[in-house]
Amino acid sequence: MILVVDDLQQNVRLLRAVLEPRGYAIAEASSGPAALSRLAEGDIDLVLLDVMMPLMDGYEVCRRIRADPATAFLPVVMITASGEAEKRRGLDAGADDFVAKPFDQAELLARVRSLLRVKAYHDEIEAFNRGLRRFLPAQVVELVKGDPAVLDVHRREIAVVACALAGFAAFAEGAEPEDVMAVLNSYHAALGELVDEAEATLVRLSGDELTIVFNDPLPCPDPAGASVRLAVALRDRVWELAEGWNRLGFDLQLAAGIALGHATIGRIGFEHRWEYAPVGTVPTLASRLCESAAPGQILISRRVFAATEPLAITQPAGDLALRGLAKPTPTWDLLGLET
Repeated sequence: MILVVDDLQQNVRLLRAVLEPRGYAIAEASSGPAALSRLAEGDIDLVLLDVMMPLMDGYEVCRRIRADPATAFLPVVMITASGEAEKRRGLDAGADDFVAKPFDQAELLARVRSLLRVKAYHDEIEAFNRGLRRFLPAQVVELVKGDPAVLDVHRREIAVVACALAGFAAFAEGAEPEDVMAVLNSYHAALGELVDEAEATLVRLSGDELTIVFNDPLPCPDPAGASVRLAVALRDRVWELAEGWNRLGFDLQLAAGIALGHATIGRIGFEHRWEYAPVGTVPTLASRLCESAAPGQILISRRVFAATEPLAITQPAGDLALRGLAKPTPTWDLLGLET
């Protein structure tokens, strides 16, 4: 859709006569404010903008188009009656191209085709970025846009929080599918909000299981402390949700595990499906601690205990035999936080 902005109806009719027979859909506005109002409705791919108009000239319209994030990359062709001075002002305002009055039809069509191709490329990139945001952590997407090398495999000390809903398997087996989806939707929304507020990275979401990382890709000066604060906040939030679930007969509570140490992090997967995730003992240990935690319990590793002793209220949970680990693992039960 091309938006033609001109206060003279005969000019609009002329542009329609040139563009519509070539298959272009046309919207029109007779003033700057009307043009901005139409742009706010969406579905415009290019603007043909007259310079000289009452109320608001084309330069001001163009500046406002560029100032709005929703239209900042929208192609704008300014239609001018004079020469280089107007073009310089148009460039300063953010115009992409110019057509001089009286315009040459072939030149106008060539410029329109060229800028619509640019808009199509931009839309394709934006669609790709939206897809990335669905499958990669938001922090990773922003860094990838600036430097794709962020996905390269690297080694870093991280804290990993693994959490799940204790009792979920039995609940999912006996509940209606609609109830299962309703519980998951409220659970994901509530926990996702807390993860974002903590500036952590959600690297895995599978059913009721979440894996959350601190200190990659965003640096965190105290990953252990941040992880125990988030885990307690997640447990408190699930307790609030569980009040409503219990009234429906659903007995669900958060179980979590936290580990700290170095891991290998980067892109893993295959050509058609990639994930950004940590690999190594640390994420495995966090996951196994989560498996062993009782409903409402947060188990932490020795390193997390040592790093958070002034902050965390804990009690020993014994040496646990965790699935897949050769030796019993000393663990602590995270009861709460010092005020």
